[in-house]
Amino acid sequence: MDHVFGYGVGLDMTRRDLQGEAKKAGRPWETGKAFEASAPCSVLHPVSKVGHPTAGAIWLKVNGEVRQNGDLNQMLWKVPEMIAYLSRLFELKAGDLIFVGTPAGVGAVVTGDEMVGHVDGIDSITVKVA
Repeated sequence: MDHVFGYGVGLDMTRRDLQGEAKKAGRPWETGKAFEASAPCSVLHPVSKVGHPTAGAIWLKVNGEVRQNGDLNQMLWKVPEMIAYLSRLFELKAGDLIFVGTPAGVGAVVTGDEMVGHVDGIDSITVKVA
């Protein structure tokens, strides 16, 4: 089954304005998470090539300044555990994305900002905010 699973680097973006409006109105926050370009991802690399990394730097730079910095070994749940748990709730298929968390330092970005995300042993992604 490993050929189905892989790793990449993704940026799980949130529109806090839409999320805040939904919270105030007692509605689901979906509009704050599911908008155009809300989840840019790098190329996905099969587990057969990268394994299941458990340690390594994970960081995000905004305009060249480190905004988030951590290590995979700080994750409360390891990816295989998350896959096992989610598989009991949903039918996972090739191409499904699971965003697994982020180091401290979440903050706003504005049009023109350049974000570079990286996970050691996996990949990097560069995104310019439009």
